Amino acid sequence: MKFTLSWLRDHLETEATLEQIAEALTDLGLEVEEVSDPAQSLGAFRIARVIEAAPHPDADRLRLCRVETWPNGPDGAPQEVQVVCGAPNARTGMRAVFAPVGTHVPGTGVDLKPGVIRGQASNGMLCSERELMLSDAHDGIIDLPDDAPLGLRFIDYAGLNDPVIEIAITPNRPDALGVRGIARDLAARGLGVLKPLAPAAVQGSFPCPISVTIAPELKEKGCPIFAGRVIRGVKNGPSPDWLQKRLRAIGLRPISALVDITNFFTFDLNRPLHVFDADKVQGGLRIHPAKGGEELLALDGKTYTLHPGQMLISDDHQPESLAGIMGGELSGCTDETVNVFLESAYWDPITIAATGRALKINSDARYRFERGVDPAFTLEGLDMAARMVVELCGGEVSDIASDGGIPDTARSYRFDPLRTRALVGMDIPEATQRATLEALGFALTGDQAQPPSWRPDILGEADLVEEIARIASLTKLEGKPLSRPTAGVARPILTPLQTRERAARRMLAGLGYNECVSYSFIDAASATAFGGGQDALRLENPISSEMTHMRPDLLPGLLQAAARNQARGSADLALFEVGPAFSGGEPGEQHIQAAGILVGATAPRDPYGSRRAVDLYDAKADAEAVLGAIGAPAKFQITRNLPGWFHPGRAGVISLGPKLPLAVFGELHPKIIKAYDLKGPVVGFTVFVENPPYPKARKTTRQPLITSALQSVERDFAFILDAQVEALNIVNAAAGADKALIAGVQVFDEFTGPKAAAQFGEGRKSVAISVRLQPVERSLTEEDLDAISRKIVEKVEKATGGTLRAG
Repeated sequence: MKFTLSWLRDHLETEATLEQIAEALTDLGLEVEEVSDPAQSLGAFRIARVIEAAPHPDADRLRLCRVETWPNGPDGAPQEVQVVCGAPNARTGMRAVFAPVGTHVPGTGVDLKPGVIRGQASNGMLCSERELMLSDAHDGIIDLPDDAPLGLRFIDYAGLNDPVIEIAITPNRPDALGVRGIARDLAARGLGVLKPLAPAAVQGSFPCPISVTIAPELKEKGCPIFAGRVIRGVKNGPSPDWLQKRLRAIGLRPISALVDITNFFTFDLNRPLHVFDADKVQGGLRIHPAKGGEELLALDGKTYTLHPGQMLISDDHQPESLAGIMGGELSGCTDETVNVFLESAYWDPITIAATGRALKINSDARYRFERGVDPAFTLEGLDMAARMVVELCGGEVSDIASDGGIPDTARSYRFDPLRTRALVGMDIPEATQRATLEALGFALTGDQAQPPSWRPDILGEADLVEEIARIASLTKLEGKPLSRPTAGVARPILTPLQTRERAARRMLAGLGYNECVSYSFIDAASATAFGGGQDALRLENPISSEMTHMRPDLLPGLLQAAARNQARGSADLALFEVGPAFSGGEPGEQHIQAAGILVGATAPRDPYGSRRAVDLYDAKADAEAVLGAIGAPAKFQITRNLPGWFHPGRAGVISLGPKLPLAVFGELHPKIIKAYDLKGPVVGFTVFVENPPYPKARKTTRQPLITSALQSVERDFAFILDAQVEALNIVNAAAGADKALIAGVQVFDEFTGPKAAAQFGEGRKSVAISVRLQPVERSLTEEDLDAISRKIVEKVEKATGGTLRAG
């Protein structure tokens, strides 16, 4: 939203400076994005007199000008300088615009310096309009009338000293899309007095020859009211200079008086209007929903095909305007227009927004109607615009032709002065609060506040408090510590699950992983590949075609991140994410996961040979570390009931039973790696953070450390067994031989391959384990050790079908 300072002062009687106004606007929530002050760019250019313009002694096309200047203004002492000028219209006695040495010329981007041109000194410049960025004219310098006051700043003489302010408007403030709404906020802040606006009704002198009707299905919502009147005998042409300057200042191109008037009301009072050439309208105007397929040649020169339900303004023959968005070219006004139909209406914001979006039309009218204009100002705005048309273009005004009625926007909310302190912590006297609301247009009756019709964003008591605090200035808020409900040390507020999430995140970061935060939405192919893709997980209104489903697992997002990083030269990666995954579309059908992937090698290249490719044991170790950090039991089972995105022979499931998985780890399936275009081995894991059982009783202290003063004993065993037997089965069987004495079992050797087959038989291997025994009550004798060793061998042979290796 752009406006000039003088335009603002048409509505606001104020002595505030430009800087004070800009600061107040931002503080009020109308953020100033740019202030274009001509005084900063053109303030150094002053009116000067050419004492003499003589031919340059060494150049036919240059003139040597003696210029009388007033560097300190009209009241200062004049000075004479010499300027070499190439303008053909430079002559003795003319009054021109002079730029002294040191001036930045905006049209050329040059900072003027003393110079010598063809052997003659030149100190300054006599300027053309292009050099001041007033137009593209540069055939000669600016030639001012003989009565132009010498020494005066050119911007003051030409009326160009009018700063332009541009502010950002949030969608909830449609009232600030008019200059008067901005002035109202500033007046409420105390930066001036809002000038009265008293639109008087314009009496018609003849019945309106163009009737208007609204289709019954649109009166309730689409178009509650549509009104207009004919003005005959107008003379269209260029609008007055003051109106053209105002429109140009905000970036609009003046077209004609009739069109410029409607643009003026759009920005001045947030009242979009449209003017038809009445002689081109056949019969009456009707507002109706499109049937679909109608075509309209709009004022932007494009032809639009309407969809069913979009609102049209049509005469008895054809569509004439796209309601609330853009008029039609066929009924547009030209310089030959003598009779016009001026319309003012209120359009449903949602319908206008949907139509504009579907047809991809952006216009000032759509921008305002889809946010909500003042419905109560519909007829008043029509009267004011009709009066300006008569003043600028002449003519005779008809009676108003209308259909429908002003929609009822009356509503009220309880006004509680104590609510301001409760919500924003500001102590504002009740009288000040009431005065603020009244200055903004609210009607106060007892403890009820009725918002004005131009504020559709006020929808509750909290909005009243927001307005009061906004006008009072939120910069006055003082930071104060919140009082604790109870004295002493605050109790923990994190839930057990939140504590687990934090522990998992810290553990993975400590292991050297980089955290990713990805969207909970993924594409359909990825969702299907990782066990999702059902209709229950499909989004009804997806952000894009690559975000159509809720993610069933965290691994797709990590793999996509890894692929993007590899494409940019990062080959070795360690990424993790902690967040929700979804098994359905209903509440509760989600669970927290901690997932990680390793890609490439474990370390950078070095001379010590420490670099190796990542494997499933790296993923297993990190998954076990996370489980340990979140308090999972130390003893668990590893099964092969794997999901389809893991390698069937190089992965495992850590679980406490067949129905309680704690984590999945291993190498990703080759088809998954290929689908994501990843290079190098890729291993990963997914920890189900919610699955490990919570302790039955929460303890504030750690478990006591149990130690033994007796020396531990280690015994080694080697078993010959089938090559398909898993080492974990051996370890679990040996550990179960005596849970009281056996403190640990570890595999330390495996003999496989052709040599093992030659020695033990085809399909056989040898696995060696070390068993550590820790006595507690007494030292173990040889008899005790032999008995425990027999139990270990029996357990392993029974569980695996193997035999103890001799020798």
